[in-house]
Amino acid sequence: MKPRITVIGGGHAGLVAAIASAEAGADVTLHEAHTTLGGRARATDGPHVAHEGPHVFYADGPHWTWLTERNLAGPLCLPPARAALRAGFRVDGRLRRVPPAWLVRMVRDRKRPAPVDRSFAEWAGERYGERAAAGAAAAIAVATYDADTGRLSAAFVWDLLHRVFAPRVPAVRWVRGGWAAVTDRLAERARDLGVRVELGSRVTALPDTPVIVATELASARALLGDPSLEWESGHCLMLDVAVRRHPRDMFVLFDMDEGAFHESYSMQDPSTAPPGESLFQLDVPVRAGEPRAEAEARLERFTDLALPGWRDRTTWRRTAVARGRTGALDLPGTTWRDRPAIERGGGVFLAGDMVAAPGMRGEISVNSALRAARGAVTAAGLHPADR
Repeated sequence: MKPRITVIGGGHAGLVAAIASAEAGADVTLHEAHTTLGGRARATDGPHVAHEGPHVFYADGPHWTWLTERNLAGPLCLPPARAALRAGFRVDGRLRRVPPAWLVRMVRDRKRPAPVDRSFAEWAGERYGERAAAGAAAAIAVATYDADTGRLSAAFVWDLLHRVFAPRVPAVRWVRGGWAAVTDRLAERARDLGVRVELGSRVTALPDTPVIVATELASARALLGDPSLEWESGHCLMLDVAVRRHPRDMFVLFDMDEGAFHESYSMQDPSTAPPGESLFQLDVPVRAGEPRAEAEARLERFTDLALPGWRDRTTWRRTAVARGRTGALDLPGTTWRDRPAIERGGGVFLAGDMVAAPGMRGEISVNSALRAARGAVTAAGLHPADR
């Protein structure tokens, strides 16, 4: 009989861990508490297909290599050429079509090392000026969902800044159908490999077999009874809005004042909105102690800049708050290696976007899942290279 491995959680981390374990020859059962797979990669049903979080991949890491080797990323889509003309920055309350000089200077300094043990605000403020440091921290809040990104480790923010604003071209990948389409392909691959997928199955006690816990960190903390499973994360308010199409609508808008962000779903993937409509997601990080109404007011003012007259053109909208589930953030003196370890002992392994694996947001889920599967396979008596 094949050695057994149990995976708890049916998001991308759990599905990747199940696939990798099954590919190594294990008998895998995946338990998902909800009635659908996907975790935070879930999307709304049509005709407006909106996500719970980010919906692009960066093609410069091992997560992308693993997906493309198995044809799990699927067909890609690109924004039309005119979309480049609809990109911009909010600086000092005004819309700019070109980035400020201080951001260009930072991007060109990508080979400059940044310290782990100092905050980005302190370190960058000394080298580029306080305004530049604050503006860059706000601009990269799209990758942190944190209203005070400058408080984080300089090395952590510096790496994100260059991943987003100075990627190896071409790095950004939009998947046709969004991340939900990737979820469908991952689920199909898992089932083809013989993985038993149990939906509506909430696990309250760990099984005797090697187990991979691929849930949010708070859920893993409760399941394992381990209060040390904590890490810093962001807090943001998101707005998905569909409007009647207008040529003045922005494709992407970075906010260097308050850390908000705006991006189109439908310009690059028309299948996400009905004909004649455009679908967008906007978000703003929530400040410490800020009431939701104030955050909503700030986000709507930003939307006024990105989508002029949007209130009169809106055909569909929804808002959501994400807190403590927006990916790992490293404070000064810490790196990804200091996050909760993947190997917990006793044949238990963690996977998700807030554990000790490299990458950015969802990339951490894939990379940690592969490491967790490698450990579980070894604990089950198999060799990770066995196919």
